Amino acid sequence: MTALGILYPGHFAEDDYPRIEQLLGSDIRVDLVHTETGEDSHRVDALRDMGSSERLARGVEGLRLSGAEAVVWASTSGSFVLGWEGAHEQVRALALTAGLPASSTAFAFVHAVRELGVRRVAVAAPYPDEVAGLFSDFLRAGDVEVAGVRAAGAVTAREVAGWGEAETLALARAADVPGAEAVVLPDTALHTAAHVPLLEKTLGKPVLTANQVTVWEGLRLADRRVNAPELGALFTREPIVQV
Repeated sequence: MTALGILYPGHFAEDDYPRIEQLLGSDIRVDLVHTETGEDSHRVDALRDMGSSERLARGVEGLRLSGAEAVVWASTSGSFVLGWEGAHEQVRALALTAGLPASSTAFAFVHAVRELGVRRVAVAAPYPDEVAGLFSDFLRAGDVEVAGVRAAGAVTAREVAGWGEAETLALARAADVPGAEAVVLPDTALHTAAHVPLLEKTLGKPVLTANQVTVWEGLRLADRRVNAPELGALFTREPIVQV
Protein backbone atom coordinates (compact mmCIF):
# COMPACT_ATOMS: atom_id res chain seq x y z
CA MET A 1 0.00 0.00 0.00
CA THR A 2 1.26 3.45 -0.96
CA ALA A 3 -0.31 6.36 0.92
CA LEU A 4 -0.10 9.92 -0.38
CA GLY A 5 -0.79 13.01 1.70
CA ILE A 6 -2.51 15.86 -0.14
CA LEU A 7 -2.98 19.31 1.41
CA TYR A 8 -5.94 20.79 -0.47
CA PRO A 9 -7.03 24.42 0.01
CA GLY A 10 -10.70 24.80 0.80
CA HIS A 11 -13.58 22.85 -0.74
CA PHE A 12 -13.84 23.17 -4.50
CA ALA A 13 -12.85 20.21 -6.71
CA GLU A 14 -11.70 17.83 -3.97
CA ASP A 15 -13.99 15.11 -5.35
CA ASP A 16 -11.42 14.68 -8.14
CA TYR A 17 -9.16 12.90 -5.65
CA PRO A 18 -11.35 9.89 -4.74
CA ARG A 19 -12.05 9.51 -8.45
CA ILE A 20 -8.33 9.46 -9.21
CA GLU A 21 -7.70 7.06 -6.33
CA GLN A 22 -10.28 4.68 -7.79
CA LEU A 23 -8.64 4.82 -11.21
CA LEU A 24 -5.18 4.13 -9.75
CA GLY A 25 -6.03 0.79 -8.14
CA SER A 26 -6.55 -0.71 -4.72
CA ASP A 27 -2.99 -0.37 -3.42
CA ILE A 28 -2.87 3.44 -3.67
CA ARG A 29 -4.46 5.59 -0.97
CA VAL A 30 -4.91 9.33 -1.41
CA ASP A 31 -5.41 11.04 1.95
CA LEU A 32 -6.82 14.55 1.62
CA VAL A 33 -6.55 17.21 4.29
CA HIS A 34 -8.22 20.56 3.73
CA THR A 35 -6.25 23.68 4.57
CA GLU A 36 -7.67 27.11 5.36
CA THR A 37 -7.88 29.41 2.36
CA GLY A 38 -8.52 32.83 3.82
CA GLU A 39 -10.02 35.05 1.12
CA ASP A 40 -11.16 33.18 -2.00
CA SER A 41 -9.56 35.39 -4.61
CA HIS A 42 -7.18 35.01 -7.53
CA ARG A 43 -5.27 38.07 -6.34
CA VAL A 44 -1.56 37.68 -5.74
CA ASP A 45 -1.67 38.83 -2.12
CA ALA A 46 -4.53 36.47 -1.26
CA LEU A 47 -2.78 33.56 -2.98
CA ARG A 48 0.43 34.23 -1.07
CA ASP A 49 -1.50 34.20 2.19
CA MET A 50 -3.28 30.96 1.26
CA GLY A 51 0.07 29.19 0.90
CA SER A 52 1.66 30.59 4.05
CA SER A 53 3.86 28.27 6.10
CA GLU A 54 1.49 28.64 9.07
CA ARG A 55 -1.53 27.42 7.10
CA LEU A 56 0.42 24.50 5.64
CA ALA A 57 1.82 23.54 9.05
CA ARG A 58 -1.71 23.34 10.46
CA GLY A 59 -2.68 21.14 7.53
CA VAL A 60 0.24 18.80 8.17
CA GLU A 61 -1.17 18.10 11.64
CA GLY A 62 -4.08 16.36 9.94
CA LEU A 63 -1.70 13.99 8.16
CA ARG A 64 0.22 12.89 11.24
CA LEU A 65 -1.51 9.52 11.62
CA SER A 66 -2.24 8.84 7.94
CA GLY A 67 0.93 6.90 7.18
CA ALA A 68 1.59 9.11 4.16
CA GLU A 69 4.89 8.50 2.37
CA ALA A 70 4.93 11.90 0.67
CA VAL A 71 3.01 15.16 0.86
CA VAL A 72 1.98 17.52 -1.93
CA TRP A 73 0.59 21.04 -1.49
CA ALA A 74 -2.34 20.85 -3.91
CA SER A 75 -2.35 24.44 -5.08
CA THR A 76 -0.75 25.70 -8.25
CA SER A 77 -1.22 29.41 -7.66
CA GLY A 78 -0.54 29.16 -3.92
CA SER A 79 2.97 28.10 -4.90
CA PHE A 80 3.99 29.79 -8.16
CA VAL A 81 3.00 33.29 -7.00
CA LEU A 82 6.04 33.04 -4.71
CA GLY A 83 8.35 32.75 -7.72
CA TRP A 84 10.76 29.91 -8.44
CA GLU A 85 12.95 30.40 -5.38
CA GLY A 86 10.07 31.27 -3.07
CA ALA A 87 8.20 28.14 -4.11
CA HIS A 88 11.31 26.07 -3.38
CA GLU A 89 11.47 27.62 0.09
CA GLN A 90 7.80 26.80 0.63
CA VAL A 91 8.35 23.14 -0.27
CA ARG A 92 11.49 22.86 1.84
CA ALA A 93 9.59 24.21 4.86
CA LEU A 94 6.73 21.79 4.18
CA ALA A 95 9.11 18.82 3.99
CA LEU A 96 10.75 19.86 7.26
CA THR A 97 7.41 20.27 9.03
CA ALA A 98 5.99 17.00 7.72
CA GLY A 99 9.18 14.97 7.93
CA LEU A 100 8.34 13.65 4.46
CA PRO A 101 9.33 14.22 0.85
CA ALA A 102 7.27 17.20 -0.28
CA SER A 103 6.32 19.14 -3.39
CA SER A 104 3.55 21.32 -4.79
CA THR A 105 1.27 21.30 -7.82
CA ALA A 106 3.33 24.05 -9.43
CA PHE A 107 6.46 21.90 -9.40
CA ALA A 108 4.36 18.89 -10.41
CA PHE A 109 3.59 20.61 -13.72
CA VAL A 110 7.29 21.17 -14.44
CA HIS A 111 8.17 17.58 -13.57
CA ALA A 112 5.24 16.19 -15.57
CA VAL A 113 6.24 18.14 -18.68
CA ARG A 114 9.72 16.65 -18.38
CA GLU A 115 8.23 13.19 -17.91
CA LEU A 116 6.35 13.53 -21.18
CA GLY A 117 9.55 14.56 -22.94
CA VAL A 118 8.05 17.74 -24.38
CA ARG A 119 9.35 21.31 -24.20
CA ARG A 120 6.69 23.62 -25.66
CA VAL A 121 3.30 23.88 -23.96
CA ALA A 122 0.17 25.97 -24.24
CA VAL A 123 -1.26 27.31 -20.98
CA ALA A 124 -5.03 27.23 -20.48
CA ALA A 125 -5.41 29.14 -17.22
CA PRO A 126 -8.70 29.91 -15.47
CA TYR A 127 -6.94 32.84 -13.77
CA PRO A 128 -6.87 36.56 -14.54
CA ASP A 129 -4.10 37.73 -16.87
CA GLU A 130 -1.64 38.74 -14.15
CA VAL A 131 -1.79 35.40 -12.36
CA ALA A 132 -1.68 33.43 -15.63
CA GLY A 133 1.45 35.40 -16.53
CA LEU A 134 3.10 34.46 -13.24
CA PHE A 135 2.38 30.78 -13.92
CA SER A 136 3.94 31.09 -17.37
CA ASP A 137 7.00 32.75 -15.81
CA PHE A 138 7.26 29.86 -13.35
CA LEU A 139 7.18 27.29 -16.14
CA ARG A 140 9.89 29.18 -18.02
CA ALA A 141 12.02 29.20 -14.89
CA GLY A 142 11.68 25.41 -14.96
CA ASP A 143 13.00 25.35 -18.56
CA VAL A 144 9.56 24.85 -20.11
CA GLU A 145 8.85 26.88 -23.24
CA VAL A 146 5.41 28.52 -23.22
CA ALA A 147 4.03 28.68 -26.75
CA GLY A 148 0.86 30.53 -25.81
CA VAL A 149 -1.32 31.57 -22.87
CA ARG A 150 -5.09 31.92 -22.58
CA ALA A 151 -6.41 33.42 -19.34
CA ALA A 152 -10.12 32.95 -18.65
CA GLY A 153 -10.25 35.71 -16.06
CA ALA A 154 -11.99 33.83 -13.24
CA VAL A 155 -11.76 35.89 -10.07
CA THR A 156 -12.38 33.13 -7.52
CA ALA A 157 -11.78 29.41 -7.10
CA ARG A 158 -15.49 28.93 -6.41
CA GLU A 159 -16.28 30.22 -9.90
CA VAL A 160 -13.83 27.75 -11.45
CA ALA A 161 -15.24 24.87 -9.38
CA GLY A 162 -18.60 25.44 -11.05
CA TRP A 163 -17.26 24.80 -14.54
CA GLY A 164 -18.20 21.60 -16.32
CA GLU A 165 -16.79 19.65 -19.23
CA ALA A 166 -17.93 22.18 -21.83
CA GLU A 167 -16.21 25.17 -20.20
CA THR A 168 -13.01 23.22 -19.57
CA LEU A 169 -12.85 21.91 -23.12
CA ALA A 170 -13.55 25.38 -24.53
CA LEU A 171 -10.68 26.88 -22.55
CA ALA A 172 -8.27 24.13 -23.61
CA ARG A 173 -9.23 24.55 -27.26
CA ALA A 174 -8.84 28.32 -27.08
CA ALA A 175 -5.39 27.99 -25.53
CA ASP A 176 -3.97 25.41 -27.92
CA VAL A 177 -1.65 26.81 -30.58
CA PRO A 178 0.36 25.27 -33.43
CA GLY A 179 3.66 23.98 -32.16
CA ALA A 180 2.46 23.32 -28.61
CA GLU A 181 3.32 19.74 -27.72
CA ALA A 182 1.00 19.62 -24.70
CA VAL A 183 -1.67 21.74 -23.04
CA VAL A 184 -1.58 22.49 -19.31
CA LEU A 185 -4.57 23.54 -17.20
CA PRO A 186 -3.57 24.85 -13.78
CA ASP A 187 -5.91 25.42 -10.80
CA THR A 188 -6.85 22.57 -8.48
CA ALA A 189 -10.32 24.12 -8.15
CA LEU A 190 -11.02 22.94 -11.72
CA HIS A 191 -12.74 19.54 -12.05
CA THR A 192 -10.76 17.59 -14.64
CA ALA A 193 -10.32 13.99 -13.44
CA ALA A 194 -13.25 12.80 -15.55
CA HIS A 195 -12.32 14.87 -18.60
CA VAL A 196 -8.67 14.06 -19.39
CA PRO A 197 -9.38 11.37 -22.04
CA LEU A 198 -11.79 13.65 -23.91
CA LEU A 199 -9.40 16.59 -23.70
CA GLU A 200 -6.52 14.56 -25.11
CA LYS A 201 -8.67 12.99 -27.83
CA THR A 202 -10.04 16.38 -28.89
CA LEU A 203 -6.70 18.19 -28.90
CA GLY A 204 -4.66 15.26 -30.18
CA LYS A 205 -1.88 15.77 -27.64
CA PRO A 206 -1.13 15.22 -23.94
CA VAL A 207 -3.07 17.33 -21.48
CA LEU A 208 -1.85 18.03 -17.95
CA THR A 209 -4.33 19.17 -15.32
CA ALA A 210 -3.75 20.32 -11.76
CA ASN A 211 -5.33 17.53 -9.72
CA GLN A 212 -3.98 14.88 -12.10
CA VAL A 213 -0.37 16.08 -11.82
CA THR A 214 -0.70 16.58 -8.06
CA VAL A 215 -1.36 12.88 -7.50
CA TRP A 216 1.27 11.89 -10.06
CA GLU A 217 3.80 14.05 -8.18
CA GLY A 218 2.97 12.28 -4.93
CA LEU A 219 3.54 8.93 -6.62
CA ARG A 220 6.82 10.20 -8.05
CA LEU A 221 8.00 11.22 -4.60
CA ALA A 222 6.98 7.79 -3.28
CA ASP A 223 8.86 6.12 -6.17
CA ARG A 224 5.71 4.50 -7.58
CA ARG A 225 4.68 4.20 -11.21
CA VAL A 226 1.07 3.36 -12.02
CA ASN A 227 -0.43 2.62 -15.42
CA ALA A 228 -3.83 4.34 -15.53
CA PRO A 229 -4.90 5.16 -19.11
CA GLU A 230 -8.06 6.97 -17.96
CA LEU A 231 -5.77 9.60 -16.41
CA GLY A 232 -4.09 10.40 -19.71
CA ALA A 233 -0.71 10.17 -21.36
CA LEU A 234 1.11 11.10 -18.16
CA PHE A 235 0.03 7.80 -16.62
CA THR A 236 0.72 5.62 -19.65
CA ARG A 237 4.06 6.70 -21.09
CA GLU A 238 7.41 5.13 -20.35
CA PRO A 239 9.64 7.36 -18.23
CA ILE A 240 11.86 9.79 -20.11
CA VAL A 241 15.55 9.37 -19.34
CA GLN A 242 17.04 12.80 -18.65
CA VAL A 243 20.60 13.25 -19.94
